[in-house]
Amino acid sequence: MRSLHVRLAQPRGFCAGVERAIEIVERALDLYGPPVYVRHEIVHNRHVVESLRAKGAVFVEELEEIPDGAVTIFSAHGVSAAVEDEARRRDLPVIDATCPLVSKVHSEAERLHQAGREVLLIGHAGHPEVLGTMGQLPDGAVHLIETIADALAFQPKDEGALAYTTQTTLSVDDTRAIVDVLKERFPDIVGPRKDDICYATTNRQEAVKKIAAACERVIVVGSPNSSNSARLVEVAERAGCPRAMLLQSAAEIDWDDFTGISRLGITAGASAPENLVQEIIDAFKARFAARVEPVVTAAEDVVFKLPRELRDRSAL
Repeated sequence: MRSLHVRLAQPRGFCAGVERAIEIVERALDLYGPPVYVRHEIVHNRHVVESLRAKGAVFVEELEEIPDGAVTIFSAHGVSAAVEDEARRRDLPVIDATCPLVSKVHSEAERLHQAGREVLLIGHAGHPEVLGTMGQLPDGAVHLIETIADALAFQPKDEGALAYTTQTTLSVDDTRAIVDVLKERFPDIVGPRKDDICYATTNRQEAVKKIAAACERVIVVGSPNSSNSARLVEVAERAGCPRAMLLQSAAEIDWDDFTGISRLGITAGASAPENLVQEIIDAFKARFAARVEPVVTAAEDVVFKLPRELRDRSAL
């Protein structure tokens, strides 16, 4: 067998917000019985969603698809104020699985708006987290900035009353470049009290940077609609890997892509289960004399509490 040095990034895979969201659905199924209804994918990973669906979770895109009185879970990405209001109007029993770090961005945007500032949100159009954050404020109160070009083109109402916040799963380097442009154009712009890009996104990008330049290929385990996973592919290539690719599972490996290589990097997005990583490692071990070297760049010990409804059944 051809030898293969596999550099395995750590940290990788599930973050505290994803672990909490999945546990919320599982606990709700245990406590209230199936079906429970989840608005949008609880996290962006097909394998996670299919596993929970098999246990009795029903995934929908709109509240109108949920029967009256059914237990309703908001996904980890958060929802708009209009969705929250509609759930209250219908008196749906809601369990909110919004990641606490996304909720922090919501609160930050509301605080800045209440302070009389025009709010810029750095993020990707159409992403559920962006829709939820923009939907916390009145129409027109938040302006989406996706690129440096957007930052250069934006014309504020009052340069002295500007603020920005960001999606939690962006490229750290890309976001920094956009913020630098905004600060250069508008020196009085106010940012979040603490960086909005979450610790897990930051840590996984730093871990990929550590391994990428020494690898001929980097595999990022994750789903195509996972923002943080897609960013890891970009970060790996910018950090010096000739080619990085996003795979959902070992079944998607195209072995022609790995002909002649001797150095491979592997990581996983924050919503990708560890068993999918292990399946890919096992697939390479079956074809190569593979030596796996964990490359640790940070330790994570963050844990988020479950909602009160799941700690006290009578609360729902």
